Amino acid sequence: MTTQNDGYYEAYWPRGELQQRTMELAPRLPDLNGKRIAQIWDELFKGDLVFEMLEEGLRARYPDVEFVSWREFGSTHGAHEKEALQALPGKLRSRGVDAVISGMAC
Repeated sequence: MTTQNDGYYEAYWPRGELQQRTMELAPRLPDLNGKRIAQIWDELFKGDLVFEMLEEGLRARYPDVEFVSWREFGSTHGAHEKEALQALPGKLRSRGVDAVISGMAC
C-alpha cells in the first residue's frame, strides 16, 4: 500500500529537551599580576609538562602571577571524579584562587 504525502514528511528533532541552563561567563581578568591561578587536570596526556610551559610563558608576561599546582587538587577524572568536582569550588575558595586553567586530554 502506498500513501501520497505530496513531499511532506514528519520529522523529529534528534536532540532531547535542554537539561542545563546557560550561565554568563565570569568577567575576564584585566591583568594576571598579583593573581593566583589554579591548575586543574584530569591526569591524562602530559598535563604536567603543559602546565610547566604555561607557567613559564605566563611568568614572563606577568612576573607577579602565582600558581596553585594541580597536585593540590587531585585528578578530575576517574572513579571519584564526581566527588572531586563537587569539592572543587570550596578548594578554590580556600586557596584564594582568582582564575583556573583546566587541562584535559582528548
